[in-house]
Amino acid sequence: MNLVKLIQSGLLAWVASWMLMIAPAHSLESVINSQVESDESSVESQKKIDGLAAQASEDAQRIRLAEQRLESLTIYNDQLARLIDSQESEITSLQRQTEEIDDIETGALPLMIEMTETIKEMVSSDIPFLLREREDRADSLSLLIDRADVTAGEKFRRIMEAYLVELDFGRTIEGYRGELDLDNSVKTVNFLRVGRLGLYYQTLDGSESGWWNAERGAFQSLGSDSRDEIRAGLRIARKQAPPELLLLPIGTPEGALK
Repeated sequence: MNLVKLIQSGLLAWVASWMLMIAPAHSLESVINSQVESDESSVESQKKIDGLAAQASEDAQRIRLAEQRLESLTIYNDQLARLIDSQESEITSLQRQTEEIDDIETGALPLMIEMTETIKEMVSSDIPFLLREREDRADSLSLLIDRADVTAGEKFRRIMEAYLVELDFGRTIEGYRGELDLDNSVKTVNFLRVGRLGLYYQTLDGSESGWWNAERGAFQSLGSDSRDEIRAGLRIARKQAPPELLLLPIGTPEGALK
């Protein structure tokens, strides 16, 4: 009986000892599991933190870019506003100038018409050198006066150019080739113009020479003694010979002098 009790006591002690050993093992596993879960939660939290940090960085970068663009747009708008102000001032100035030009054109138009008519009279009453060219120039000025698409300044400039061309004829010597009606036959001749004092011609073969007799209003033949003088004058006009004294008739109010 004592032996049985002893065995039971030993068995109870072993069971108690085993229970004591089992209990810590379960507690340790629970602790480990809790730690693992905590670590996993920390990893997830860190991932969220990293994601939020990256998002915040991107947002900050976008804000900086937006601020830079805003600054650029502000500068551009300020510049555009100054440009608009300048253009408005320019428009106002142009409108004022247009009104002034209209006033000038209204006042200058009669003068320009008179100047154009004067050129026509000058050509018609002058010795007939380069007649077609000069008449065309005078006619073109008359057409120019009537054009609405040409400014008053341009019209006046063209008229003054024509006057300068005519003025230059009075102080130059010129040789050129043209056609002349001689004895009811059109011939090609060399013309010699000496300022506005004299206009002479000579056939290409040199067989016939003549001059414009202003008193008669027609070309008149000259003797053979003028042939060499006209030929020398043509060489001077073409810069083929140095200037020299020419013995040629000129038109005067009293008639022709030799």
